[in-house]
Amino acid sequence: MDRNQLIGLLLILAMFVGYQYLVPKPPPEKKPAQITKTTTPAPGSTTAAAAPLDSAAARSQFGDFAAAATGQVRDIVVENPDVKVTFSTQGGRVKEVLLKKYKTFDGKPLLLVDAKTSRTTLELPTKTGKVDLHSLYFQTTAQSGTVSGQPQVVTFRADVGNGQAVEQSYTVPATGYTIDYALKASNLDNVLGNGDVRFLWEDRMPQFENDLSNNRRAATINYLTTKDNFDHLAENESSNEAVVEDPVKWFAIKHKYFLSAFIAQTTQLTKAKFQTVVDLADSSTVKTAVADVSFPLADVKAGKGQFRYYYGPNDFQVIKEGIAPDFDQNVYLGYSILKPINKYFFIPVFNFFEKFIGNYGLLIFCLVVFVKLLLTPLTYKSYVSMAKMRVLAPELAVIKERVGDDMTKQQQEQMKLYQEVGVSPLSGCIPVLATMPILFALFQLFPNLIELRQKTFLWAPDLSTYDSFIKFGVNIPFVGNHLSLFTVMMTISSIAYAYYNNQTTPQQPGPVNMKALSYIFPVMFMFVLNSFPAGLTWYYFVSNVVTIAQQLLIRNFVDETKLKAMLDENRVKIAAGGGKKSKFQEMLQKQLSAAEDARKQAEDAKKRAKK
Repeated sequence: MDRNQLIGLLLILAMFVGYQYLVPKPPPEKKPAQITKTTTPAPGSTTAAAAPLDSAAARSQFGDFAAAATGQVRDIVVENPDVKVTFSTQGGRVKEVLLKKYKTFDGKPLLLVDAKTSRTTLELPTKTGKVDLHSLYFQTTAQSGTVSGQPQVVTFRADVGNGQAVEQSYTVPATGYTIDYALKASNLDNVLGNGDVRFLWEDRMPQFENDLSNNRRAATINYLTTKDNFDHLAENESSNEAVVEDPVKWFAIKHKYFLSAFIAQTTQLTKAKFQTVVDLADSSTVKTAVADVSFPLADVKAGKGQFRYYYGPNDFQVIKEGIAPDFDQNVYLGYSILKPINKYFFIPVFNFFEKFIGNYGLLIFCLVVFVKLLLTPLTYKSYVSMAKMRVLAPELAVIKERVGDDMTKQQQEQMKLYQEVGVSPLSGCIPVLATMPILFALFQLFPNLIELRQKTFLWAPDLSTYDSFIKFGVNIPFVGNHLSLFTVMMTISSIAYAYYNNQTTPQQPGPVNMKALSYIFPVMFMFVLNSFPAGLTWYYFVSNVVTIAQQLLIRNFVDETKLKAMLDENRVKIAAGGGKKSKFQEMLQKQLSAAEDARKQAEDAKKRAKK
């Protein structure tokens, strides 16, 4: 690896580290007032309301809906192979959602929606004031059971009298995580007022993954406006808030690997305010997500109150189509320039290997080999370029001895030599830089790849997070409270690769020892990646080992004696042709000449000043 390659890599790392550690985070917002808790009966229970209202109080609070102010609480549990959904007659709402195929990091059932931590309000404007439908008691004929074949519809009805009623219907599919929801108002023109229906969702997000700090950075609220602008609240450990000016198509409360989403199908969310609140002292809650949205009452009256809930994994293969427009953007696939690499290459290849390889550590190994085979032409070209530099090393040493420590002169003479033999110093740098988007695409992809979640390999119990091979018990600056063995292996292999390159690459002239930096660089990267997924550092380790093996193999096909003869032949041809230069060589030569002129002018100015 020559100086140009190392400078490029070092600059890229510097930008990344600067972004991660030097960009200031917004100050934490003041903790809002404590969210009011609602008391709900235990799942599966059927009890009378704890404190029934008398008719006068019910009429005062609920107006024409007073008849539904008291009633029985009954849970209806409907499940398919993927989810177990608990509905409650109190509010006619979704009370709990259990994802059957997933567990929390400590092996507990994964309740994506929990009655203890999630609260919803559905306010309907009436002529006597706003009524929260989720505080009323609904009637239903639905029974608990498992969906078989056709989707199961669960309908809740709150009667006002004289054929007037509010209905909420949920359609649970035979498979999958999407639940259709319809809100219908029948013959309520004399009861309902003007304005919008307000839907408020407060979710104290529990911890599903082992790293609380990483969970908090990943947890957010994503949303898509009617102008197809996808956006989200900042992903950090601070409180954030956004008031959306444009109507919203859908929003999703996003955990690291799971989503709870509300999607407008035949209407739109005309007003939307989103908020995430962080209480660093509360280790039981990742964040409190608050979504406060409204939609037109007129649409509900007209039968356009059609919505959809999604309770499930943030898995690109699951959400990429059929749920909502651009819903796949919930899976972060990297910066815009890197996203196509992940979306159209790595994810399809990963899922293809997934069909044949059950061990995800071996799958990543095969992925490395496949990528390296595709990049073999670039690797070969880079190796040949370095071999040319080795062939020219004796002549470069003579130049250094002749001009001494004058770096500008050294570079001028070096460029002159490159022009004489027809070698471009960029020919070795460009192939390496061409592979950088792949490395950084993976850097963005692996932390968001749910396929690696809780997949074991060797000593790592979960490839989607770091492997705590050594636990320190205290936080060490830049390291954390653990040491990842996969990261250490990656670092050692990177240093071994640097050593291999340094043995075969001549030292380039310059004020900085590039060979020394090639050893420092992997150590710096180790601190960055120590808390990243073990699957990512395992990929980088295997990539380093395969690259060394690949270059050792290529070495057998590159004859440096023939390369030297070819360069000597080029020297004769170029000399006979008047020493034709490439555009890059001409540009660099002009810059070096300008630098030399500036140096001479500075020296002349100093001499005149002394006189």
